[in-house]
Amino acid sequence: MPISGDVLDLELGSPTGREAGLRRPVVVVTAKEIIDESASVVQVVPLTTTTRAFGSEVEIQADDTNGLEIHSAAQCQHIRSVSVDRVESVRGNVGAAYLVR
Repeated sequence: MPISGDVLDLELGSPTGREAGLRRPVVVVTAKEIIDESASVVQVVPLTTTTRAFGSEVEIQADDTNGLEIHSAAQCQHIRSVSVDRVESVRGNVGAAYLVR
C-alpha cells in the first residue's frame, strides 16, 4: 500500500487534450488517515520533466530519497484518483516538506 509522498510509476493511459498521460512517475497526495483505512483508491499528482512557470506546479529536485533521476515538477493541476492496483513500482518518497507546498 503506497503512503503519502510516495513516488510511484503509473501508466496513466492516452491523454486527451492537455491531460497528463502515458507511463510516468506520480506523487501520492492522499492523507495518511485515508490510506490507513485501507483505501483502494489514492489521489496522485503526475510529474513532468518539462518545468513551466505555472503557479500550480511544485518543483522537486531529484535525489536518492525520492528516486527521481532528473529535476521534475508536480503538476498539481492534473490531480487524479487511481486504484492502488495500478501501482507498478515505488521509487521513493518526496517527504513532508514537498507535501505542504
